[in-house]
Amino acid sequence: QVKLVESGGGLVQAGGSLRLSCLVSGLTPRYYAMAWFRQAPGKEREFVAGISILGERTDYGDSVKGRFSISRDNAESTVYLQMNSLKPEDTAVYLCGARGPARDWSREVNDYNYWGQGTQVIVSS
Repeated sequence: QVKLVESGGGLVQAGGSLRLSCLVSGLTPRYYAMAWFRQAPGKEREFVAGISILGERTDYGDSVKGRFSISRDNAESTVYLQMNSLKPEDTAVYLCGARGPARDWSREVNDYNYWGQGTQVIVSS
């Protein structure tokens, strides 16, 4: 059974930082591209960051470029999202997705095979 479990969310003041983790089980990580998306109330799921199977290529949504960083540790079956300089508009549920077998991520929600339940991030002003 494939499971993706996010953690690390919480309440933080604007300008602060959080590090999210996504622990993957039930699949071989090196065969799956991974990504983080977010969803705020009443809004569509939005691409945040993507990473290739070996972590050599990454991509970011325009609203987080320069502030967020995605990484992965296939030996630990974990994907990370380092979020710095957080803004109130970053408030959302953050979800990780697994796409594969595939070398690279996609910015399209429907291209992902598996999703986690999400972790809530709230940024206060």
